[in-house]
Amino acid sequence: MSENATEITWLTIPQLAEVLHETPGRVRRLLDEHYLIGSRRGGALAVPEVFLVDGRPLPSLRGTVIALQDAGFSDDEVIDWLLAEEESLGRTPIAALLAGHKSEVRRVARALA
Repeated sequence: MSENATEITWLTIPQLAEVLHETPGRVRRLLDEHYLIGSRRGGALAVPEVFLVDGRPLPSLRGTVIALQDAGFSDDEVIDWLLAEEESLGRTPIAALLAGHKSEVRRVARALA
């Protein structure tokens, strides 16, 4: 079963700072360095909570984000792709990353270039 955008919990920078036990400045640096990726869909910049595991950014997220950006995806398009069902993976790319299938997800991401 896939998660759709209406079921996703989005965290703002202050909320991320609290969850990550970091300063808002450090959270912005995590965003700048692609350890996290966010969107301004609801006004304030926010990150899908599913991109965090055990109070830290999902380790495999950064390389996947960079691969998609290298393929020409905007931040919103990267987030949409990660959260949408991907037929070749049989699930959402974020679900595959959470299950430890980083190589498979990045192979599909590179094929989109």
